[in-house]
Amino acid sequence: MARISAGVATSHVPAIGAALDLGKSREDYWAPVFAGYDFSKQWIADEKPDVIFLVYNDHASAFDLKMIPTFAIGCGERYGIADEGWGARPVPDVIGHPDLAWHIAHSVILEGFDLTIINEMDVDHGLTVPLSLMFGQPDAWPCTVIPFAVNVVIYPQPSGRRCFELGRAIRRAVDSFDEDLNVQIWGTGGMSHQLQGPRAGLINRDFDTAFLDRLVKDPDSLADIPLVEYMREAGSEGVELIMWLIMRGALDAEVLERHRFYHVPASNTAVGHLILENKESRSNS
Repeated sequence: MARISAGVATSHVPAIGAALDLGKSREDYWAPVFAGYDFSKQWIADEKPDVIFLVYNDHASAFDLKMIPTFAIGCGERYGIADEGWGARPVPDVIGHPDLAWHIAHSVILEGFDLTIINEMDVDHGLTVPLSLMFGQPDAWPCTVIPFAVNVVIYPQPSGRRCFELGRAIRRAVDSFDEDLNVQIWGTGGMSHQLQGPRAGLINRDFDTAFLDRLVKDPDSLADIPLVEYMREAGSEGVELIMWLIMRGALDAEVLERHRFYHVPASNTAVGHLILENKESRSNS
């Protein structure tokens, strides 16, 4: 049967992708950011996932004000790279896993989570930057990817509790898929940051650190933080952290923290990163 072996949480700051694409990753400003992922690159090369279920938010590339799905799952075979106004990133197309994606959609929808099915779309930095941070600059991504887009841009966003319970439903769906697959689930976005208004540039290290601690050790209570608290404490874009709760909901109650990284600033944003392994999957591997 398929299994979720690990979860990855990471920021998806667009400037990180630009720094990598423009050959600036060794510059003094950017080098500490990329150094925080050195362990992660070796770890994922050793783990060799077959599929990554990647939770991210679209930035007006596939969706705009004409259509705003709360949750959208990519069930297609291939996803092109979006042009976000300065040309598409020079990274490989993303290859999907339609069989597993459709299975998850079927299972999760029947449990009461209404998903939008997407068969054709381009993916933007929300999805490609995490892949670049973990895999570098390959000619082709070394595994298939199921994109899962969450609305964290336009009110009303889903609650943290809804996201956490959705993660649990995704876990049940993967566990019931009759193929031997090593699946990872990634939650992306965040951490504290605000891009506009008088609080632009806001960073709340205390909130971010507490969030990382609770995500590892006490995710169930963390899921009950109201959306207004994210916005008040972590900035208007800090609400992206609810996507990390989908990842955490899909893991065991007790997990092994393999890696943690936190850095300020990266384009006026707090960068956070966690690698969490399911202990049971580790013991059976």
